Amino acid sequence: MTEHEKSSNVVWHNATVTRARRESQNGHRGGLFWFTGLSGAGKSTLAHTVEEKLHQQGFRTFVLDGDNVRHGLCADLGFSEEDRKENIRRIGHMAMLYVEAGIVVLTAFISPFRADRDNVRKIAGADFHEIYCRCSLEVCEDRDVKGLYKRARAGEIPDFTGISSPYEEPEFANLTVDTESHLDECTGLVYDYIVRSTENGAA
Repeated sequence: MTEHEKSSNVVWHNATVTRARRESQNGHRGGLFWFTGLSGAGKSTLAHTVEEKLHQQGFRTFVLDGDNVRHGLCADLGFSEEDRKENIRRIGHMAMLYVEAGIVVLTAFISPFRADRDNVRKIAGADFHEIYCRCSLEVCEDRDVKGLYKRARAGEIPDFTGISSPYEEPEFANLTVDTESHLDECTGLVYDYIVRSTENGAA
């Protein structure tokens, strides 16, 4: 069976409760805020810290975390380049379902390849906001929160970003924050950016 045959009878159903109505009820627009950076760069910490601040201000939010997603939706995928590409593709489409619900979605994925992040940008269009958590490999490896760098250096983890697999820095990130230090400052920068980007009536 070809790909065309598998999808030929699938028709998109348009809901009567539209995104615009959901956003009006929420009091803000939805959006996809994609945190990218090396393992240990602080993506998850920053995303959850910002979410807490947004939540306290009445925003409808959800964080999609790399490890959490791999426990379910992407549990069948490994960490080869092809599997990582599929992982990001799935996340991009799932995130956009949340955005259509008028939710502010924050994602925390290494997502090391520009082409994969660009594909999500194509899926999400103007709703996609790339946030680069810039942190040197030396600092990330020194933190080694999960002990992964040590294992990668020992050859126990193949295709590990920054060690045996490349990380391609964003060329046109919407926002770059230095996460080597000053988390409070990074939180404020990201929070302000998201608030500006999701104001009702914003472009």
